[in-house]
Amino acid sequence: MAIWKQTPDLERINAWSENTLMQVLGIRFTAIGEDWLAGTMPVDARTHQPFGLLHGGASVALAETLGSSAALLTLDPEQEVAVGLDINANHVRGVRSGVVTGTAKALHLGRSTQVWEIRIEDEQGALVCISRLTMAVVPRRAVVR
Repeated sequence: MAIWKQTPDLERINAWSENTLMQVLGIRFTAIGEDWLAGTMPVDARTHQPFGLLHGGASVALAETLGSSAALLTLDPEQEVAVGLDINANHVRGVRSGVVTGTAKALHLGRSTQVWEIRIEDEQGALVCISRLTMAVVPRRAVVR
């Protein structure tokens, strides 16, 4: 059963990234299912740390982008929005080049909080990073003026 309150339109979701960190890092939303959202990020000079590996912060940016965007899709944006409360990430494998793919899946969809798990994998499907993101669901008027 689909968890989305908004129509899951990849073109519209990708447009949210214009003129943001997501655009700079090359993050793209690529697929959506009934209860998950996926996106990719290149592993290149934009996302490397000094030793030529994928920067952990870039992985966290991908995880938060996927989880927070998915959270928003489960809400009526005229009434409420989701804002990040906490994120953690375990970096389990280094990547030097190519593309990583992240997939966000809800673990908990409550009235005031949501918890999302985001798995980031390399092109061979090996786990690179596992992240958990907690979102607060707040009235729209509290955030958007």
